[in-house]
Amino acid sequence: MTISQDQERRLLDSVPTGLLIAGQWRPSSTGETIDVHDPSTGDLLTTIASASPADGEAALAAAHAAQEGWAKTAPRTRAEILRKAFELITARADDFALLMTLEMGKPLADSRAEVAYGAEFLRWFSEQTNRITGRYSVAPDGAARLLVTKRPVGPCLLITPWNFPLAMGTRKIGPALAAGCTLILKPATLTPLTSLLLARTLIDAGVPDGVVNVIPTRHAGAVTGPLIKDSRLRKLSFTGSTEVGRRLIADSAEQVLRVSMELGGNAPLLVFEDADLDKAVDGALLAKLRNGGEACTAANRLLVQRPVAEEFTRRLADRFGQYTVGRGTLPDAKIGPLVDEDTRDKVDRLVTSAVEAGAKVVTGGEKVPGAGYFYQPTVLTDIPEDAEILREEIFGPVAPIVVFDTEDEAVRLANSTEYGLVAYAFTSDLNRGLRLAERLDTGMIGINTGIVSNPAAPFGGVKQSGVGREGGLEGIEEYLETRYVGIADPFAGQ
Repeated sequence: MTISQDQERRLLDSVPTGLLIAGQWRPSSTGETIDVHDPSTGDLLTTIASASPADGEAALAAAHAAQEGWAKTAPRTRAEILRKAFELITARADDFALLMTLEMGKPLADSRAEVAYGAEFLRWFSEQTNRITGRYSVAPDGAARLLVTKRPVGPCLLITPWNFPLAMGTRKIGPALAAGCTLILKPATLTPLTSLLLARTLIDAGVPDGVVNVIPTRHAGAVTGPLIKDSRLRKLSFTGSTEVGRRLIADSAEQVLRVSMELGGNAPLLVFEDADLDKAVDGALLAKLRNGGEACTAANRLLVQRPVAEEFTRRLADRFGQYTVGRGTLPDAKIGPLVDEDTRDKVDRLVTSAVEAGAKVVTGGEKVPGAGYFYQPTVLTDIPEDAEILREEIFGPVAPIVVFDTEDEAVRLANSTEYGLVAYAFTSDLNRGLRLAERLDTGMIGINTGIVSNPAAPFGGVKQSGVGREGGLEGIEEYLETRYVGIADPFAGQ
């Protein structure tokens, strides 16, 4: 289906452009704004308010004022609000998908998939709301009773990235609201519109004033820094680069905040000689080109065993060459633009540097001329082990292929990074799959699959890829404190 300019304009005109604070849409206290652009053309989409430090303080004051009432709200009520939000997003799926495509660039098919994935976090955590439990037990010496309960940690600051504008919001907002926490959402300046539409949808679902506050800003440090140092804030959740994450962890130490950090990745994808190559190629395409490669879970290094390396490379390059690059609203577009010029320049620099070091381009390898920030789907081989492209997170449609000979070598190469978010492996040997699941140093592992993200599973990494988990049974625990109450023996003196 072709999207008309009138459809795009009507949608953009319907999206709130103010800050959401204490249930009210308001302009920035300084009048400052953010221009949001279409990365496929560079054209201006719309202009929204940019929060000042005073606006950030107002948002925290609103979240703090609403905290007690929201924490006391019946779990069933919180659950029904989250379920209603899931239903509303599903009903408005076309609007959310088009909006994400306009501001982030991904093809509509990818945006629709994200709507389904992102909405599911709200449904999943609506179901977990009523499963927050504690325990009552007799002390081992019989002299007391032990009561253990869970309570919301308190007001939260949620900082989300630009690459999954809906899902990164719902993955944090869902468990926060389910646990009984109020929140301040600071979305990325490149893609704030989806977060604003999400906030309006949450209001429509019945979220009370002050429980959800949204403050896009051009001055992230100046706005969030004072919040992190404020004793009213009790939780920080951040998804983004490891460099920024380290600074936020350090800043959080002053108030000893609970933190969740989903940081950088350098995912290896291992293909063994006994793998089903059709499944391996399909899995590599999904792991590499989902979201145009702009994902922390994207396969960053493809490690292929020597006997099948030539055939795998040929098949993968053929498939890469079939991907049409174009504006995400076009029916035949399979790869959209990168989000901005800096991102495309980084991808181009990594490819150029690898080629200068001896790598060979099998397909692609260049910027797409013309408007927008497009880059050709690219496959590289013969890459030196110390090449920058094997150490840096690429965040683009580039697949570097490295050949290995033994399982031990594959594990060594896979683990030779400071990151540890996710790994993928393709093999028909069950025992090998189990060995890899134990030997690969990552928080998540996909065996014979190119995608691991699932709202019902704990998402997160180890080493420099972060701390904490989102999704699954573990996700809501990040927003709960454990309280123990010691009770004197009720039978004493009888």
